[in-house]
Amino acid sequence: PPPLYGIISSGFARSHFPIVEVYYATTAPPAAGLAPALLAIMAALGGAGDADHVGHGYDLLLVVIFCVGVLQVIMARLKLARFAAIFPASVVEGMLGAIGVLILVKALPLFLGYLGRVHAHEFFEFLEEIPEWVEHGDHLAAGIGAASLVVMFAAASKTARKLAIFRVIPPHMFAVVVGGAMGAVLGLADMNPAFLIQVPADPFSGIHPPAFGDMVSHPELWKAAIIGLITLTLIDGVESLATAQAIDRIDPFHRRSEPNKVLQAMGISNVLSSLAGGLTVIPGGVKSKTCIEAGGRTLWANFYNAFFLLIFLFIAPALIGLIPKATLGAILVYTGWKMVHPSIGRHLAKIGIEQVALYTLTIVVTLVTDLLIGVIVGTIAKYLLIATYAARASKASKGALPLGGLLVDVFRDPVGRVDQDGPRAVVHITRPLVCFNGYKLHDDLEHLDPKITEVVIEIDDSSALIDHTACEAMFSEVESTKNRTLEIRGLENMHALSSHREAVRLQDVRRLTRRAR
Repeated sequence: PPPLYGIISSGFARSHFPIVEVYYATTAPPAAGLAPALLAIMAALGGAGDADHVGHGYDLLLVVIFCVGVLQVIMARLKLARFAAIFPASVVEGMLGAIGVLILVKALPLFLGYLGRVHAHEFFEFLEEIPEWVEHGDHLAAGIGAASLVVMFAAASKTARKLAIFRVIPPHMFAVVVGGAMGAVLGLADMNPAFLIQVPADPFSGIHPPAFGDMVSHPELWKAAIIGLITLTLIDGVESLATAQAIDRIDPFHRRSEPNKVLQAMGISNVLSSLAGGLTVIPGGVKSKTCIEAGGRTLWANFYNAFFLLIFLFIAPALIGLIPKATLGAILVYTGWKMVHPSIGRHLAKIGIEQVALYTLTIVVTLVTDLLIGVIVGTIAKYLLIATYAARASKASKGALPLGGLLVDVFRDPVGRVDQDGPRAVVHITRPLVCFNGYKLHDDLEHLDPKITEVVIEIDDSSALIDHTACEAMFSEVESTKNRTLEIRGLENMHALSSHREAVRLQDVRRLTRRAR
């Protein structure tokens, strides 16, 4: 759809944040990371259109987004946000990496100045069309796109970020300024106005309401709509909660977002955005960091950003019309590259080669099939990996840790008991602690007596394994816990698969055997 619909999302859907009291310094712009999924859903529902024209699938997509919002509000009311934590961290990284690859590839026509129709819908079809884009793209527009891309990488470099201006203003803004200036100087509009973003004289004349009637009257579309509903709910929910949690770590006042309120706010945003003809909204990590560095401290940062964006749209639409589409393509290429940056793979490799395998598998399966199948396959692979670890622990224990029991225990509450002595509590982990049951530990910690000021998480000998996602979550709890101290004991007695603090840990059965003797 045209870029205008992203502005509608950003302008209307975030104005309610100060009212619902969702989170603190996190900002929630339109969901660029969901672009590939949105495009696929539009294509399945009747056509995606292009950057200037809206396909029929867009009206039906709005129905799906509306339903996603309603479902998110219901899930938040039922306090189901915690279940987002069951997805393995490496699989979530793989999902985001695959989205990054899709964004990058699908942005190439804009980046190369190609004005023809893009016929591809699947990842490999896009790859097949690249030679045509290169051959028939405009070299001048592509040059502006390349210059915009270089500007963003330069503005994001460690050298540039030593200066305050590059920490406060995001790289994308520098690219827009440079790209717009180059387009004006080189006469891009005179060559072909289609090279620039087109802003209608009446921005709201082309608003499309959700086509509820068409969706109800065409049962053949329901399967695609349900798949789209599940996909968007999964990605939107997981990424929203993960981003909010990540931004909590850099909050100037060490405040914590409440997951169910985050999910509810995203649901309300998606409902409002869809009714106004806009796209999905999701917390943005880069924009949130920029907001904090620029002095943003409260929910009102979202409101002011949305308010001034709408004012800018009405007062200065001509300035938006100076931005080359090649610069927009460069921004998307940059965004996609950041989402699949090699540093992510290197970080996972330090944790363990098995994390790289899960990450890569999720990316490959997602690119070959779709996002939902990619996450499902990655999660199943993670369970099989856990089963392998459990089998190793069971064999080493010579039956003391039955394999069947371990495979079931990974879904049960890992906390066996809580010993409280005055203001001190010891939480005993007696079962495997993995991504599938880690949220229960968080619930147990949340329900401790508020008078408790000292908490110890004790990893007992009966806990056969702790996976990467659970380790990451535990250390996050330590860093973000307020009004009490939190200590982890027992990890040092387990066998770590790497030197990284978030590495998978297996119970050292030989140590237990020696101690028993």
